[in-house]
Amino acid sequence: MLLVPDLSMIGYAFGNKVEAWAYNVLHHRGLAIAVYLLGLYLANEAVQLTGVMLFSHSSIDRMFGYGLKYEKGFKFTHLGEIGK
Repeated sequence: MLLVPDLSMIGYAFGNKVEAWAYNVLHHRGLAIAVYLLGLYLANEAVQLTGVMLFSHSSIDRMFGYGLKYEKGFKFTHLGEIGK
């Protein structure tokens, strides 16, 4: 379940621009916090868990050096080029 946000990689089938957008939306910690707060407001534990999982996944990605993507390609991120 922790790897579900990586399904956004399917966007590469439609080009780098679509993939960068899809990846960045699903890996943005602000979205994760908003989903969690929505879960609190709705008193819905499943939505809260979704927010926690999104935040955890994004944090793990950052820890391993995978940042938000640029439209040039997968290895170009806001943290620098992957694989250098």
